[in-house]
Amino acid sequence: MKGQFFKKQKKTGRMLPVRQITAGTLAVFLFAEAVLFFVFRPYTALAEEVSVKSESAILMEIESGTVIAEKNADEARPIASVTKIMTLLLIFEALDSGKIKLTDSVTVSEHAASMGGSQVYLEPYETQDVDTMIKCISIASANDASVAMAEHLAGSEAAFVELMNKRAKELGMENTTFLNCCGLDVEGHVSSARDVALMSRELMRHHSSVTKYTTTWMDTIIHTTKRGASEFGLSNTNKLIKQYSGITGLKTGSTDAAKYCLSATAERNGVKLVAVVLAAPDTKTRFREAAGLLDYGFAKCTVYKDNAADSMPSEVKVSQGQKDTVPVRLKEQFCYVFTGGEDLSAIEKTAEFYENIKAPLKAGDVVGEYSYHLNGKKLGSVPIICTEDVEKITFSSSFLRCKDLFLRQKETKQNGD
Repeated sequence: MKGQFFKKQKKTGRMLPVRQITAGTLAVFLFAEAVLFFVFRPYTALAEEVSVKSESAILMEIESGTVIAEKNADEARPIASVTKIMTLLLIFEALDSGKIKLTDSVTVSEHAASMGGSQVYLEPYETQDVDTMIKCISIASANDASVAMAEHLAGSEAAFVELMNKRAKELGMENTTFLNCCGLDVEGHVSSARDVALMSRELMRHHSSVTKYTTTWMDTIIHTTKRGASEFGLSNTNKLIKQYSGITGLKTGSTDAAKYCLSATAERNGVKLVAVVLAAPDTKTRFREAAGLLDYGFAKCTVYKDNAADSMPSEVKVSQGQKDTVPVRLKEQFCYVFTGGEDLSAIEKTAEFYENIKAPLKAGDVVGEYSYHLNGKKLGSVPIICTEDVEKITFSSSFLRCKDLFLRQKETKQNGD
């Protein structure tokens, strides 16, 4: 099937066996899916539409990072205003760290006001608060607001771009080079579908408050300049906000070099997905194909989550410590995506602790591993960590423990008499 959208499962950052779906099974499934969704959705995942026309695409489950399907996902290409996902990520990280506040005033420079393309026509020396700037970036894809925020955070757009590239490397975005913060066409300013999914995932996992902005269809801002105050309307460039059930964002982009791009995020029944489409031939295609990928993912995915709260020992023995035991828990919640209708009740869990765990221990030290298996296959594991410090026993602490034990035994005996 020429142009067929290749489907495979793999864990981001890990090599897993590729699982191919037979053409017959896929055709039957997609036909049934098309019938179910056609009545409810303007953009329907019909069988032929799985063959994505866009040059690159990827579908990823957000919590686990599992890639459900992809096409040319590692090809570096222009991504236009989808670049602003990284700009937003750095803004929200600065908010969470306390470096900036939503109420902080941002002054627009002449450089920021000179940006072309999508803009909200900020004027030199105009001031807006951070909250308003985020609205302009998220809803109207404003280049001028993006540059103003970059300068506010880093002193200059160039310095901010250095932070963008540094963060990209930390996220494992191997095919990305940022040269500006807004996505205007510059030779060498590129990313890939996988890299866009990675930064989209990071933003949606750790800064979900961004959805307050990315799901707003229309809003207004007030320009206050020497000429007085005037209202300016904002309209969301992501048409799926009005057309797709469960949509949470995220960002569109289009230039002559990039064509039509979209990173679309959505959530249904606890399943969170991101569908990235790059270099679509027209704007309708990018929305239709992103919606089709999301439909496919929601129909196929079951997300299994577990924190072992009811199935793991609450503490473990410690030797040579001032305490005999230490409380333990999983370092993080285990998450796995199934796409084959597996019986999740058959999942087996095993806690394995290190032999002879010795003090001293610090809260957060790894003391074992909690593993998950299904039908003989290991799905993955999560480190088990201790939640309290345990100091190493000393002569004085040993003496005090013996004294305390003696006094308690004596008190018990007296109470018994």
